[in-house]
Amino acid sequence: MNGDLLLVLGLLGICVGLFIVNRPRMDVVALLAMVALPLSGVLTIDEALAGFSDPSVLLIAALFVIGDGLVRTGIAYRLGDWLMRRAGSSESRLLILLMLAVAGLGSVMSSTGVVAIFIPVTLGIAARMQLSPRRLMMPLAFAGLISGMLTLVATPPNMVVHSELRRAGLDGFAFFDFAPIGLAILLLGIGYMLVARRWLGGNDRHEQPRPRLTLADLAQAYCLGERERRLRVKPGSILGDRVLDELELRKQYGINVIAIERQHRFRKLLLVATGNTELLVGDVLLVDLASPAIGLLGAFDELGLEPLQLSRSYYADHSHELGLAEVALPPDSSLPGKTIQQLGFRSHHKLNVVGLRRNHEALRGLLVDEKLKPADTLLVAGSWKHIHRLQGLSRDFLVLSLPAEVDDVAPAARRAPLALLSLAAMVALMVSGLVPNVLAALIGCLLMGLFRCIDMDSAYKAIHWQSLILIVGMLPFAQALQKTGGIALVTSGLIGLLGDAGPYALLACLFVLTAVIGLFISNTATAVLMAPIALSVAEQLGASPYPFAMTVALAASAAFMTPVSSPVNTLVLNPGHYRFTDFVRIGVPFTLLVMLVSLLLVPLLFPFQG
Repeated sequence: MNGDLLLVLGLLGICVGLFIVNRPRMDVVALLAMVALPLSGVLTIDEALAGFSDPSVLLIAALFVIGDGLVRTGIAYRLGDWLMRRAGSSESRLLILLMLAVAGLGSVMSSTGVVAIFIPVTLGIAARMQLSPRRLMMPLAFAGLISGMLTLVATPPNMVVHSELRRAGLDGFAFFDFAPIGLAILLLGIGYMLVARRWLGGNDRHEQPRPRLTLADLAQAYCLGERERRLRVKPGSILGDRVLDELELRKQYGINVIAIERQHRFRKLLLVATGNTELLVGDVLLVDLASPAIGLLGAFDELGLEPLQLSRSYYADHSHELGLAEVALPPDSSLPGKTIQQLGFRSHHKLNVVGLRRNHEALRGLLVDEKLKPADTLLVAGSWKHIHRLQGLSRDFLVLSLPAEVDDVAPAARRAPLALLSLAAMVALMVSGLVPNVLAALIGCLLMGLFRCIDMDSAYKAIHWQSLILIVGMLPFAQALQKTGGIALVTSGLIGLLGDAGPYALLACLFVLTAVIGLFISNTATAVLMAPIALSVAEQLGASPYPFAMTVALAASAAFMTPVSSPVNTLVLNPGHYRFTDFVRIGVPFTLLVMLVSLLLVPLLFPFQG
């Protein structure tokens, strides 16, 4: 073992340790590794930065855009309504349809995004059917993970393995090469969860799941009605021709401006308030008061505001433009301990915090210096567009409850058929092989833009840059291990240990090793490290590389065993009221079953000698 290899292994060990503690963020760790490898002299600058030119990275970015187009056109939520109609009153039928729908949608877009979309949908369905969310949330997560085993583009690890094959001068996997094995595992997963749901509990009818509420329900639950006001800016008001940030109305007077009704020529506009919004004389402000008593203290007269009649909640009057969403704090959120003022929701997310619940009780007065606690839930108000964007920030927020009105306000709902056409065109090009996969995905993105299913700003924001940087930063490690003999060392160790036992034993060892490493670091980083080892093992045996590469890809998606082994599992942890041991109890046996199915099917479809 030479000095360069020891250095690379040391850097890799440090990265893995930082991944486990999640400090700093994984993408920052990947960037540090990308800098450290050329500084150490192990890699050249070109080798360290080669990931930026990898077609798989661009392909993954394009798929994030395609997925957001499906969200913006309301396809995912319409799928939830279809599930409800088809399931009727049967829990078993609902579970089967839910897992099929999530796996199908996740096969062409981010599984994390699909599960985030389906959490409020599933909670709503559970409420209507009087089911405990415990019986549906884990099947939802498992289906999201299995979706990564259905197509080449379903998850980044598949494309990482595919890219490693191409880098070795071999043909990569075709679009549907994963499908036979993935479908078998999906059917196994459905059957398994039909039995395993009994081990999750939740049969007690008194255990009421969180329902999918309406705007009126959310406003009532957070006591907004007593704090809502409509106020007209009178002539001579000190607010005229001034922007909200400089007025500091919330800090000085406890008046939080949510939106503005403004007469524009022959029609009335609704402007969702941001810090840069300028107020004009004649504007009608839709405000949320920190306390109902504010109007009695002379603040309205001092500011030149005239109270107007409010017959019902202004959220109901403007439901197509103005929305509410309930937001929970995930276990790894950095927000507990910060005040509502420090969150900067208006400046960072263009949303207003209008309610807070603690221990299932709403605070009747919302103070900007109120410090958040880990179990708090927030109610945020703003445009539906910005509420949807908040769904992608799963690190610090989880959008837990979207009201029923969201189904009617998808920003490009009328273009859903065109979004499906764009998706079908992309899949057809990938399956036919007429163009490389990355070009097919880019064509799909361009069609989404041409049909106005998504705009450029939304497309850039849809890309999960953290995932891309993680891939780009970890790819040089594979090159470094190759150059310093690390791959050869691991390969010779595996061959020496299990070579006499045959290729099946090596496949099992690769599966276990990949699955175990994936418990501690992301499945993408795991695939980056294990793919070259799989190809090297095949080369040493004189066997086809495809069964070994496929096994690594499947094992990288088999992150069923703990709630922290995949973001998909973490997302359902709180809505499903699960404990860590629930995932161990249900996930470990299923992972073993997936390994057995993989060991049976992979060599049949990808023979060792081919």
